[in-house]
Amino acid sequence: MLVIIDYGLGNLRSVFKKFKELDVTSIISSDIKVIQAADKFVLPGVGHFKYGMENLKKLNIIDILNEKVITQKTPIFGICLGTQLFSKHSEEGDCEGLGWIDSEVVRFNVSDRIKYKVPHMGWNNISILNGNILNTNINEEENFYFVHSYHLICEDQSDIWMTTKYDYEFVSAISRDNIFGTQFHPEKSQDAGLQLLKNFVDL
Repeated sequence: MLVIIDYGLGNLRSVFKKFKELDVTSIISSDIKVIQAADKFVLPGVGHFKYGMENLKKLNIIDILNEKVITQKTPIFGICLGTQLFSKHSEEGDCEGLGWIDSEVVRFNVSDRIKYKVPHMGWNNISILNGNILNTNINEEENFYFVHSYHLICEDQSDIWMTTKYDYEFVSAISRDNIFGTQFHPEKSQDAGLQLLKNFVDL
């Protein structure tokens, strides 16, 4: 059972529709019993890091996520803010994250704010730094759709799955064991995004 975690911040319906396109049944839920029974998770997200963590705490989801993802090694796929929440800390709200990935979330510090608008919005290509099983049928310089003002800085280079250049190179996807996450939105990235979600389903 694939569960899209509903913590009050996210483009839940568009992610749900993409899995429906793949003929995959998914459930949008914040129910602890449903989360406990999941075989895979998607943690989507659009919004503020601090509010995201506060909402996860209010819903009492953090402990069960730690048990499922860290102890039981249940696969999870983060999208945008969802991926950022995997980190130890974010500048946005000066807030601690889930701490699964040794990383810090920082605001874009571009050299030219006329040329490089923040938020970074639109299509941009990726480079695959460290391959994993989700790379199947994904081109080395595929284009994906981004909307974000913050990005991860990883302490461990082996956690960096993909990078993207926007004034400077930044981490656009991470992976460690059963944990996967993209800064971009696969649900808005047409065929390449659909392929990426299919690869996750096929794990």
